[in-house]
Amino acid sequence: MEVITLNNGVEMPQLGFGVWQVPDGEAEKAVTTALETGYRSIDTAKLYYNEEGVGRAIRASGLPREELFVTTKLWNDEHEYDKALRAFDESMERLGLDVLDLYLIHWPVPSRGKYVDAWKALEKLYADGRVRAIGVSNFTIKTLQHLFEETGVVPAVNQIELHPQFPQKDLRDFHAEHGIATEAWSPLGQGQGLLDLPELAEIGAAHGKSPAQVVLRWHLQLGNVVIPKSVTPERIAENIDVFDFRLDDAEMAAIDALDNGRRLGPDPATFAWMG
Repeated sequence: MEVITLNNGVEMPQLGFGVWQVPDGEAEKAVTTALETGYRSIDTAKLYYNEEGVGRAIRASGLPREELFVTTKLWNDEHEYDKALRAFDESMERLGLDVLDLYLIHWPVPSRGKYVDAWKALEKLYADGRVRAIGVSNFTIKTLQHLFEETGVVPAVNQIELHPQFPQKDLRDFHAEHGIATEAWSPLGQGQGLLDLPELAEIGAAHGKSPAQVVLRWHLQLGNVVIPKSVTPERIAENIDVFDFRLDDAEMAAIDALDNGRRLGPDPATFAWMG
């Protein structure tokens, strides 16, 4: 498994397993399958309501803790400093872990203006050794710049919507300038037509790979961390089988050309759901 080195020296697998929209009981089974297949990075969040299932799968796997990389996230209604610290404790209890590998602020919710308080809580957790790396999710250049101005630790990761039809090049370039790893959610475009495009089928045929594998390979060669989600054992295995081929420059350019600026998820500048 290929790894990237975060800006604090911690190594993170470049390809992980996501469990968004997977119910708790099903998450346990899916994560178990993923770990058996060779994944070593698992991405969850308080909002997913499956931290307990993820924790059960981790414990049942028998894998040494140091071989695993576990991420969870702080939800939008807990950005106040003390609330954020309590939320972390609660997530850790559900996961059954003593130390977390990566903790993210799930959304900035700029209309509330509390994400700097949340980040200061994450800095405290990091300084205390309770989490190995801290980062953010769905932050824009504007909210990242504000964080830089008000706090002392540059996020290790920004997890954002990113796929060939919405590649976020300006934000990726900003990350690279500041030593922030780019992590892609919905890396396959949520199945909304992207994988049916003939350009991807043609590239896949040249390598004996599926369109999904081609897109994941594109992410890896860009340097993105990627966390595809599936509950189907065959698809879980397919998504990790992307390290035995390489796209050439023309193929990468053909995938780059699929950019249509189409965002599938909410706009981080306005998203403020507290549910």
